[in-house]
Amino acid sequence: MKQTQSLYPVGTPGCPWSAAEKSQWLQAQSIKRSYQQEVVKKLDALKQDCELIQYGQLCYEQQTYPLLALKSLQWQPERPVILVTGGVHGYETSGVQGAIRFAQTEMKKYQAHFNIVVVPCISPWGYESINRWNPNAIDPNRSFYAESPAQEAAEVMAFIASLDVPIYAHFDLHETTDSDNSEFRPALAARDGVTHDNWNIPDGFYLVGDTEKPVPAFQKAIIDAVEPVTHIAPADEQGKIIGAPIEQRGVINYSKSKLGLCGGFTNAAFVTTTEVYPDSPNADDETCIQAQVAAITGGLSYLMAQP
Repeated sequence: MKQTQSLYPVGTPGCPWSAAEKSQWLQAQSIKRSYQQEVVKKLDALKQDCELIQYGQLCYEQQTYPLLALKSLQWQPERPVILVTGGVHGYETSGVQGAIRFAQTEMKKYQAHFNIVVVPCISPWGYESINRWNPNAIDPNRSFYAESPAQEAAEVMAFIASLDVPIYAHFDLHETTDSDNSEFRPALAARDGVTHDNWNIPDGFYLVGDTEKPVPAFQKAIIDAVEPVTHIAPADEQGKIIGAPIEQRGVINYSKSKLGLCGGFTNAAFVTTTEVYPDSPNADDETCIQAQVAAITGGLSYLMAQP
């Protein structure tokens, strides 16, 4: 692995950013796509099939972003509750569009068995600017804990808490991209005034389970469901994926709650984080979206088969 720190255009190597450097970084960002057109409009079109809920809003750079969720109809208290989240990292496009596609094409099929909540774009400014961080240079996916510094994380945690129901399974949809090494890890190293090792970007789909509750059969069912859609990422020469040891083919584990990850805030018994590789020569944007949907439906089919 290659260390990265000194080449980032903001800041001084070895010195953590102050407010001035964070402001310089923010001024270099730009809006590249429309949350309204690519997310809100699609969710509005689903109002006949799901309950559309605005659970909060973000106000950044003279722009207001409604925070939106879909909730299945005919909610029954005896049914297990499924949570699908996407867009914690706004640049990870198929996480957002995969959650929406699931709601468009598959959600109704599972409503007789589960209560389902879909939060497709937790970080709308990140989606529009194709960014991992929010405008305050905070990574929402390291911020899922009490008194979170990221409003994106705080708002969705408060929304799920307001439902006052236990979450049975949580699917958090992500991507691993070439820009992790070209932009986001160098930015992180510069922001914190440290060095980071660039990781080998896995070519293919993989999952991140929870170290505290790995549920390997659940993870395997998802891998099996995704494999007909896209290839599964192999381990690197050290037998790892992004620096973590393989738990089983295509699966690694993180301690999600300790790391402040989205997948760790619900206490769900079944938790998985999907990762697809949109920069692969063997995949495209549509394949990645379909892989996200297959991951959710494969996991739900597994859960339906449990006694």
